[in-house]
Amino acid sequence: MLKYPDVRRDETFHEDYHGHKVHDPYRWLEDPDSEETKKFVEEQNNVTVPFLNEYSKKSALLDRLTEMWNYPKFTCPFKRGERFYYFMNTGLQNQNVLYVQDSLDGEPRIFFDQNALSEDGTVALHSYKFSENGKLFAYALSDAGSDWVTIRVKDVETDKDLSDVLHRVKFSCIAWTHDNLGFFYNRYAEDDGNRADGRDTGSNLNQKLYYHRLGAEQSEDVLCAEFPDEPKWMSGVELSDCGRYVLLSISEGCDPVNRLWYCDRNQLPDGIKGLLPWVKLVDNFDAEYDYTTNNGSLFAFKTNLKAPRCKVITIDFDHPEQENWKDLVPEHEKDVLDWAACVNQTQLILCYMHDVKNELFVHDVTTGERIAQFPLEIGSIMGYSGKKKDDVVFFLFTSFLTPGTIYTCDMKAAILEPKIFRQIEVRDFDNTQFETRQVFYTSKDGTRIPMFLTCSKTMAQNGENPVLLYGYGGFNISITPYFSVSWIVFMKHFGGIFAVANIRGGGEYGEDWHKAGSLGSKQNCFDDFHAAAEYLVSEKYSKPSKIAISGGSNGGLLVAACANQRPELFGSVVAHVGVMDMLRFHKFTIGHAWTTDFGCSDLEEQYHWQIKYSPVHNIPNKPYPATILFTGDHDDRVVPLHSFKFIAQLQHQLGAHPDQTNPLLIRIDTRSGHGAGKPTSKKIEEAADQLNFIVQTLHVDGVF
Repeated sequence: MLKYPDVRRDETFHEDYHGHKVHDPYRWLEDPDSEETKKFVEEQNNVTVPFLNEYSKKSALLDRLTEMWNYPKFTCPFKRGERFYYFMNTGLQNQNVLYVQDSLDGEPRIFFDQNALSEDGTVALHSYKFSENGKLFAYALSDAGSDWVTIRVKDVETDKDLSDVLHRVKFSCIAWTHDNLGFFYNRYAEDDGNRADGRDTGSNLNQKLYYHRLGAEQSEDVLCAEFPDEPKWMSGVELSDCGRYVLLSISEGCDPVNRLWYCDRNQLPDGIKGLLPWVKLVDNFDAEYDYTTNNGSLFAFKTNLKAPRCKVITIDFDHPEQENWKDLVPEHEKDVLDWAACVNQTQLILCYMHDVKNELFVHDVTTGERIAQFPLEIGSIMGYSGKKKDDVVFFLFTSFLTPGTIYTCDMKAAILEPKIFRQIEVRDFDNTQFETRQVFYTSKDGTRIPMFLTCSKTMAQNGENPVLLYGYGGFNISITPYFSVSWIVFMKHFGGIFAVANIRGGGEYGEDWHKAGSLGSKQNCFDDFHAAAEYLVSEKYSKPSKIAISGGSNGGLLVAACANQRPELFGSVVAHVGVMDMLRFHKFTIGHAWTTDFGCSDLEEQYHWQIKYSPVHNIPNKPYPATILFTGDHDDRVVPLHSFKFIAQLQHQLGAHPDQTNPLLIRIDTRSGHGAGKPTSKKIEEAADQLNFIVQTLHVDGVF
């Protein structure tokens, strides 16, 4: 039996929630900078690392993951100005490199290499935007995985940075005006109490929109929008294709809804000098409006207004009354419209999701009529490039067994026929030996839930196969087929099955599916996930002691809550950067935005929803499956205190229990955040540790 650290408990500390006393003995772990918290991190890693080191095939596993990870990876080419760009990673580079070509057939040369920014690869390109003429490159850098970024500007011709440097930037747009003189961005005030270093936990409130003119000091930037009466509102802008209109999207949480305001730049004869005269086209949070294109004052938006599976509508800004809005592409009776883009002036590319698989169609931008469908296998569109002024598009297709195929299509052709532009291949992997099945199972309340199963074609349904069951179930996010070296290794070398349950709370079947797994209906997510495991057992794919469950962020909450409620159903639990304290998440960084999915304990009814499944408050007093938590000390989205408090309570409650023979561990990485921008070396190390833990605790032997 493992010896866990002796973690101090403050048994006197409690908080009153609507007349209910809730103890919080590890409140002190919410301070990431205290010496006691630093000691906690060190002591926990001192238990976890030796456990992982005990695995006799640790080196072989790490070597195999590294070998399979080492294949060239590409994104879709995209045109900016007169040049083409694409990202590429030769295989094991910590960060992708941005290349430039004078033409698609031209010699590629490095334009921006993130790997030169830091020795350990933890400074990463967070976001970027080229100016309209393609001569300037505004880019945002993140350090150690933090959501805080610094924006700089590079001259494309000279390959030199300009003097412009913008700080205090987080959850920001970068939107150039078409005169190429500056761009809009978002920032927070200097005195908001946050240090902007990735380790702060203060709430992110009162975001503002600014316009930065090239060459000016940041202190001279023009405030264009603020919401002093609505501190939780966040905004972002984009310029219309013609450059005349500034479109402002305002959100207050993570629901797919936004206010839509705009400013006509023709009404600014003196330029951008102060708060813009916004026209409040939509001034409520009833639906989402995602700009697609416009022809003069006639705009097209993808929306879920009275259409939970989304549609495309037109709004004439000269006649903005809602009774004048028209459906351009009506809502499909079953499939979900994922995104819409305009290309070649007159065509719309529409990406739909049909039973969690993507389909691509071409429509006429004027009539909405469907022109063509691009043939696709079962999988996902993970990348797309093509603007209204472009007559060629690129899209990246992937699946559980295909790392990526980049297609291109000449949109001027009489017959629209995509052709392979680039095939991405993994060394020493024959995907014809494996297959993906989509099955449907019934949840507790009778709802039909889809699940993907990927495994060897020779897999026997004998109830003995190790399974890695993955889920998310939140925030309208759909988990479509994707390629992962980790799960290929699990299948190829450990005889495993990789299962993805598309539970409610996601966006797989539209907004109704999302709402059915949020707020007071959150328990449906857990019931759906339990039912997935039960299906795997009843259909003889596996048995409880051979099922590992994994999820990250909201998915970390999912697997922790499911383990609490049905510990006998799983053999191993892997929770990445999970939301574990449902009563207090809204008090830290951007947590307030998640109340649209989770609710808020400040409200009595919603407190009663949350206290029933909050992981840190619902650990059972009976044997628990083997569990490991992963978090990063610079995660300023789901701050690490969630994982700290959960593992402390788990070890306290069950660590010394005579029947608790399974390990209860946490792996705390340094100089890493929520996941974005994580260098390849850290990804491989984490993947190796995760597989190490799973195969050890499921008692699976590997063949290398």
